[in-house]
Amino acid sequence: MANASQQEKRVILEMGTGNDLYGLDYTKAASRAIQDALHHSSIVLFKALGYDHTLMRVQVTVGVQEPGKVDTKALAAELPRGRAEVTAVHGGLNVEDPDQDTTHVIATAAVEAFLPDMAKDWQLSEQG
Repeated sequence: MANASQQEKRVILEMGTGNDLYGLDYTKAASRAIQDALHHSSIVLFKALGYDHTLMRVQVTVGVQEPGKVDTKALAAELPRGRAEVTAVHGGLNVEDPDQDTTHVIATAAVEAFLPDMAKDWQLSEQG
């Protein structure tokens, strides 16, 4: 686990969107937005470089119109790697459908992954 005083570097930033069309479920829409973001990336560096994925801190920010209705702990538990933190903020979009008397919830998510700064452990070789 990284020392809290140790500098971190962001190594991944992915964005996604998700929705819940009929249930007004902000957590479901946020979960789908996070999954959309995760499906855009493949993190091979842990296996390729022999790093333990618990070194990675994952910061997720989800935007919805009613952030207080998001179960951030349940969302953090869904994340497959790293030490996850999820924050819900005001954002996203509610789309009213008066003909169907329903509200469609659209969530956005930013998934950021941070690793301890290990630059001192690497050096570039000279090209000959």
